[in-house]
Amino acid sequence: MSDLRLDATQLDRYSRHVIMDEIGPEGQQRLLESSVLVVGAGGLGSPAIQYLAAAGIGRIGIVDDDVVERSNLQRQIVHGDDDVGRPKVESAAEYVAALNPDIDVEPHETRITADNVAELVDDYDVVLDASDNFGTRYLLNDYCVLTGTPLSHGAIYRFEGQVTMFTNERGDDSGEASDGTAGDSPPCYRCIFPEAPEPGTVPDCATTGVLGVLPGTVGCIQATEVVKYVLGKGEVLEGRLLMYDAMDMTFETVEILSNPSCPVCGDEPDIESVEDVSYEGSCGISAD
Repeated sequence: MSDLRLDATQLDRYSRHVIMDEIGPEGQQRLLESSVLVVGAGGLGSPAIQYLAAAGIGRIGIVDDDVVERSNLQRQIVHGDDDVGRPKVESAAEYVAALNPDIDVEPHETRITADNVAELVDDYDVVLDASDNFGTRYLLNDYCVLTGTPLSHGAIYRFEGQVTMFTNERGDDSGEASDGTAGDSPPCYRCIFPEAPEPGTVPDCATTGVLGVLPGTVGCIQATEVVKYVLGKGEVLEGRLLMYDAMDMTFETVEILSNPSCPVCGDEPDIESVEDVSYEGSCGISAD
């Protein structure tokens, strides 16, 4: 880390961080020197972007190819009524700039694909998956596993949400892999869900609806996990899936283990490149 150089304005802005023993000026400097790529500027991405920017994550990339619709505003709180029809990355970037001038925000008005995932992900320290489709989730999982990039996962459905953190820290400094024992190495998304459900079997929020405040809770938890990971403090949700039910107001944490047969992080992986996978349909391995 470079020499501490918080100026008077930053010491004021981040004072509630600086006075905490667990963060202090060194931790705040770490946040300011970090970078996070947020994939999706919708329901989950909105609160995540807001709190990452407020916390002082120094560089935030935002990936989204959609425009703001009025029906988004019930839950996508980084956008306003005047933004209807504008690219989401533009209105989100403007929000960040107005909230915290310390932040370098980089809008990427595109859909993340196997062709551009390296170009987008490789320039950031952490990825926060706030996407709303299985193809993107599996693509980000596979690429982040293959490159050792930490990935925050969140998903919502009607009144329920789930969050976990995949650090993708595997092996040791010698490059040796773990012994393959279940739970010996950290799991990935495919350890829980090896393949996506068939298209049309899981309705989206346009069909079933979603409680407007739900993504606020889940996206904030994702941002919390990213901040903790950058600081190196606390216990992130590695190996645990946090499930939230807004109707019953309950949180349940379920242990998740690595799968030795996982096609991307298992003992004998079939996926060695995102080019090996078709990220349409069930997100399965492409036939030769």
